[in-house]
Amino acid sequence: MAKEAAVRATAATSATSKAYKILVVDDHSIVRRGIRSLLETLPDIQVCAEAADGATAMEQVIKERPNLVVLDLTMPEKNGLEVTRLIREESPSSEVLILTMHFSEEVAREVLRCGARGYVLKSDADSELLAAVRHIKNNKPFFTGKLAASMAESFVRDTRGPGNNGKAEDVALSNREMEVVQLLARGKSNKEAAAMLGVSTRTVESHRNHIMRKMEFGSFSDLIRFAIRSNLIQP
Repeated sequence: MAKEAAVRATAATSATSKAYKILVVDDHSIVRRGIRSLLETLPDIQVCAEAADGATAMEQVIKERPNLVVLDLTMPEKNGLEVTRLIREESPSSEVLILTMHFSEEVAREVLRCGARGYVLKSDADSELLAAVRHIKNNKPFFTGKLAASMAESFVRDTRGPGNNGKAEDVALSNREMEVVQLLARGKSNKEAAAMLGVSTRTVESHRNHIMRKMEFGSFSDLIRFAIRSNLIQP
């Protein structure tokens, strides 16, 4: 019996160590409880801690080293922009998902510049929060649908590099490559994009790799920003 108990304890410890750890940060306890309840419906997810303000959030980030921080923008002590920057500096392996009631293109732009991987409105949390977590867990960014539609027209006007003004007509991509960029930027997986285009997953992967090299994108986030600047993400 003792041996069986030890085996169960070891298995439980192993499962916990492999869980995807999430820190929930919001200054309203009822909101934190709702987010925790929703997140814990996903398998392999562990809400490792909660915080009600920016200073406490950073203490928990340093202590827990979470995989993901679900972060509100307006909080005591430090706001979400400051905390996002600090998280990326102190714990680069911790991703940030902004969950906020504020529908603001300018704030969203700044949040992304600070290093966040996603932006979801609290009003859309029931339908989009879990999808956002799954995307970020798989190293994909996530934008709330309303925000992506709005920002498609006026996201970033600055340049990606010399000689590139961010306009789609100046980009030497084929029609099929444009389709691949559009689907990936909308959050589709390689497999989903392949099914929608009627090609193999390997073909989509090949297109994606070629696009990344051709456009000199350093990360998948660069591809997303290009897609938004070029109005490839449709409402």
